[in-house]
Parts: sequence; C-alpha cells; structure tokens
Amino acid sequence: MKTLIEATADDSETYERIAKAIAFMGQNYLNQPDLETIAQHVHLSKYHFQRLFTKWAGISPKRFWQYLTVEYAKSKITETKSLLELTMDAGLSSPGRLHDLFVKLEAMSPGEFKAGGAGLQILYGVHETPFGYCLIATTARGICNLHFLNAIDEQAAEYHLRTEWENAEIIYNQQATREISDRIFQLVAANISPLVLYVKGTNFQIQVWRALLRVPFAGITTYKGLAESMGYPTAARAVGKALSSNPVGYLIPCHRVILESGELGGYRWGLERKAALLGWEASRN
Repeated sequence: MKTLIEATADDSETYERIAKAIAFMGQNYLNQPDLETIAQHVHLSKYHFQRLFTKWAGISPKRFWQYLTVEYAKSKITETKSLLELTMDAGLSSPGRLHDLFVKLEAMSPGEFKAGGAGLQILYGVHETPFGYCLIATTARGICNLHFLNAIDEQAAEYHLRTEWENAEIIYNQQATREISDRIFQLVAANISPLVLYVKGTNFQIQVWRALLRVPFAGITTYKGLAESMGYPTAARAVGKALSSNPVGYLIPCHRVILESGELGGYRWGLERKAALLGWEASRN
C-alpha cells in the first residue's frame, strides 16, 4: 500500500485544488454538479481532475463525496459510539485501527502552565502535507503544536508559537521536525514508540483532548456524544470550545467531531480541510 506522501503529487498545490473542489461540491450539493462542472471550477479538464483527485484521495470524486453526506455521517456516529462503548466495557484504552498512530498526551503542570514556557526550548518547522502546509513544533518532552497554515510563512508560524509560549526559547529547525512530519503523514504502523504530545490547557480541556484520542481512525462522533463519554452530558458547548483551542491538529483528532444532524459544524483550520480529512480517512478505512 502506498504511503500518504507517495499518494500525493505536489502536496500543497494539489490540496488547494482539492479543497476548492470540495467547497464547490458542498455549496452546490442540491444541484449535484457533474464531474466536468467541478473540474471547470478548479480550471482543469475533467480527465485531469479525475486523475488528480483519485491520486490524492484514492477514490473517485463521486465516491469521496458519498463519505461526506449526512446519511453516511449518521451511520458512522452510531458505529463509532458502539465501538467506543465496547472498548470501555472491555477496559481497553483505544479501539485501534490499522492506520492509527499511537499517541500519548502529557499535560503541562499548573506551574509550567503559569510560567508560559519559561526554560523551554521549542524547535519548529513548516512542512508540506496532503492537507496543506503545517507548522510542527516540538520540545524535549514531546510535540507541542501542529497548526495548519494556508501558505509557507515562517514569520507567521513563529508569531503563532510566541502567542502560545511567550516565555519559551523558539528556534526554527526544519530538520528537527521533518522526521515528525514524515512519520505523521506517512501513517507509520502503530507498533513502534508512541508520538508524545506535550500540551498546556485547563483540566477540562485536557480531559476533552484525551477523550478525542479514543475516537478511532475514520470514526465520527458528536459534540454531545463526546461530552457524554466524558461523563458531562450537558457540556456539549464547553466541549466545542475546548476543541477550538486544540493545539495539535490531526493528532488530537477534533476533525472527527461533528453535529448530531450529520453536518460538519466548525473547525479551527477551515471546513474544507475538515471535509478533506474526514473523506480521506473514510476512503482508507
């Protein structure tokens, strides 16, 4: 099976076209635009667009869109809930999937949180991924940030980090984070050492992010469902707020949380990217 990186060509440029096509399909869903209409919207012939999309997603645009319908989302919500309940009953920490990355979350202590990263050295780089550019930042204790960007912009990336870690020593080091990027987006098997996340947040935010790590690859849950799984059945709104503060995109999979109606809801890094992530995962499950 090809790795994710091998399955893409000119990742960021391809992703921009894919995202534009996904947005167009979503906006014109009731009209059911045909392949040629969608291809024209992204300035490609229908044959070139079909090949490009299939190479990126692994499936045709039509099949991909089936994974983004309300009917499909609702069926996956039910399936994921049953799977999570089964693993809880069995005392397992994660339902597991072939493509799951083994991720551990380490929370910053209250004292470290208050210090704003004082004494902490953060290395960061900006990398191409099949879902656009992303900032990856790491410390000696683990990955502290994965933030999707709309363009290569080292200054914007560093500014983002400084707003999060105002007292840390922040160093641009592309090589230091390249191995992390390759491992994440090549979907390396989960039987090797885990990826460790080092994050800061309130106690409730940390609980939400830990709960998210239990949602399996290609699984879908709801804000209410996630709140219920944590023992806070009336905290759906608070859960949504915690998701919007997620510091580590993709690895803490807030893209797998949608509305009970089956609609996508919000996403810190854009609804087109959320749709791309969900559809891509569904096509490989």
